[in-house]
Amino acid sequence: MKKIKSNVNEANMAVLQPEGVNDSSDINPEMYVDKKPSISEKQFLVAKEEGGMSGFYDWIRCVLFAISVVVICLVFLFRLVDVEGRSMNNTLATNDKVIVTNFFYTPKDKDIVVISHGAEYSSPIIKRVIAVAGQTVKVDYDNDRIIVDGVVLDEPYIEGSTFGNNIGDNEIPEVIPEGKIFVMGDNRKDSMDSRSTKIGLIDVDDVIGKAQFVIFPLDHFGYLY
Repeated sequence: MKKIKSNVNEANMAVLQPEGVNDSSDINPEMYVDKKPSISEKQFLVAKEEGGMSGFYDWIRCVLFAISVVVICLVFLFRLVDVEGRSMNNTLATNDKVIVTNFFYTPKDKDIVVISHGAEYSSPIIKRVIAVAGQTVKVDYDNDRIIVDGVVLDEPYIEGSTFGNNIGDNEIPEVIPEGKIFVMGDNRKDSMDSRSTKIGLIDVDDVIGKAQFVIFPLDHFGYLY
């Protein structure tokens, strides 16, 4: 009987052993048991700090981006100009800092504009547009007034006489030619403008932009219209 039991046990052992595995081989029973990987065996994506240099490069990128935005704005949107001289008193005064816009700008009458130069005057100037191409203009010295398209201009920004003794030497056409504008300073008694041959009629292409705001000094701060 003992012999028979032994044979039965050996038969059961043969069934449990994998095919092709020798009886003398070491068998790890865990190889044949389904098992889940432990937490230590799982792979995780770990963010690593890159150190101080990464923060420095981020700061540099932000500064370069800010500078690029400012340059684009200065070239295409607005400029900051300083006022010199008395020709625009009392609207503008020397040392006023003015924001000038120039994005798709077309000069219009009564706009205050910055001009790159005049006919014989090489420095930038700031004046008010009195008439644009196609408009008729008459500088009536005898009656101290300006007439545009048959209408006497209402100019509340002028103090006192429109002209004083400042009579220009330029021959002003009755109709402003295409591509030109006629400009004058608000301080007519002390302004060199389109009445003078040194300034003359202004080419539209020489207009840098329209003055919008005075931002400094603070007691002059405000919109110009």
